[in-house]
Amino acid sequence: MPTEVTTTGPAPEEIKSLNEECGVFGVWGDPHAAELTHLGLHTLQHRGQEGAGIVGKTPEGLRRHYGFGLVAEVFAQPASLQQLRGDAALGHVRYATAGGRILENIQPLLFRFTDSAIALAHNGNLTNAASLRAQLEANGAIFQSTSDTEVLMHLVRRSPAPTFIGQLKAALNQVHGGFAFAILTESGLYAAVDPNGFRPLVVGQLPSGGYVVCSETAALVAVGATFCFDVEPGELVEITDAGLVRDHFTTQTQLAVCSMEFIYFARPDSEIHGVNVHLAREKMGRRLAQEQPIDADIVVGVPNSSLSAALGYAQESGIPYELGLVKSQYIARTFIQPTQALRERSVRLKLSAVPAVVAGKRIVLIDDSIVRGTTAIQLVQLLKDAGAKEVHLRIASPPLRFPCFYGIDIQTTKELFAANHSVSQMKAILGVDSLGFLSVAGLEASVGLKTTAPNGGLCVAYFTGEYPTPLDDYEPHLSEELSHLAINIGEVSA
Repeated sequence: MPTEVTTTGPAPEEIKSLNEECGVFGVWGDPHAAELTHLGLHTLQHRGQEGAGIVGKTPEGLRRHYGFGLVAEVFAQPASLQQLRGDAALGHVRYATAGGRILENIQPLLFRFTDSAIALAHNGNLTNAASLRAQLEANGAIFQSTSDTEVLMHLVRRSPAPTFIGQLKAALNQVHGGFAFAILTESGLYAAVDPNGFRPLVVGQLPSGGYVVCSETAALVAVGATFCFDVEPGELVEITDAGLVRDHFTTQTQLAVCSMEFIYFARPDSEIHGVNVHLAREKMGRRLAQEQPIDADIVVGVPNSSLSAALGYAQESGIPYELGLVKSQYIARTFIQPTQALRERSVRLKLSAVPAVVAGKRIVLIDDSIVRGTTAIQLVQLLKDAGAKEVHLRIASPPLRFPCFYGIDIQTTKELFAANHSVSQMKAILGVDSLGFLSVAGLEASVGLKTTAPNGGLCVAYFTGEYPTPLDDYEPHLSEELSHLAINIGEVSA
């Protein structure tokens, strides 16, 4: 029988502007699968810091070790990895979107049946999970977690299809929304992506001949794997000792990659559907300089995800790029503090201005996005306290005014700065001398995916309110929220 071990402790809280749900990493056919998965999860740590877990296919069956915290904290003891050793493994790093912060939601989820054991890891958010769960519970299903991920396994086990692949296809056609699933059994590793490809997933091959399935190509490089292909929308990949098989659970697909992957989430050294993230961000900065020019002395980027766009802005505008903000490399997460004053001080632990660089200067400050606005206010104040003469804020994405229902932790317009204020109002609140955003067309052109899909193959619903799929359980909630939205969504500068 499979066994599992947990690392317990308080669920860590974060003060961050935006959080993506998670990252997955799986290996099949390598004797060091658990160790490779551990290394891969370190590379994907930016995708989730709430919890981590690995399921290993050992000689005794599937075993699991998981818990709250960073990968290094959850696997602090060498024995935690040793017990997972075998020729296959599946790992996960999590930031909670659906389901909340409880230990039972830390993935991979491990299910034990009389005839098998199955581990499941998920990146994304299912828009019809609540209604599916209600139907399943009405028919006698018993859930062990509050995660939307668990719905898939109930659907798999209730399918009358004679094979596991048939059951999995049937289940995948019942869930809606954004998902990149990785599934480990005693006989294979499986990967599937939703019909729009909202969440990225790639396959690579190890020198040993084994295969890797993971959320970003940067994790392939970290373990010495060669990139094979992006898992396409609606695709189902089966990896067993017999080899790799590419199939589809649906052909009703239309590419709509989450644009925030290119703007903020993914590592700059990753590639998504053939586009390098750093180069896309650099092009965003160049386009931003064309659309939102300003006369200034230096360009300063907000570390770290905005540095590529800042370089692009400097190159296009001819304004010198300078290191005006420095990020501490020893504070992985902002500490939760009991008062607003202490929370604001915590930003200064992570970032500091360089007075010798910014004093007396007219600064173009480049950031990748504005979500709630609190961090931007403090960054502007940092520069002004350091003697900046002027601060002109330029955002390398359009105003973020609409919720996401496919795997980002923003599901209400009440949280969004740009949904509640015009650009001129935002300028006044932020205390900047000017404010400008990248246009939606500029974003799409900068990424430049090779596709004929609408919006250049990107999901830009956060900026336009035009969602590429029905929102199922979230539809009534969204309609109510949007009825109060009175912002001109075409406005991008002040």
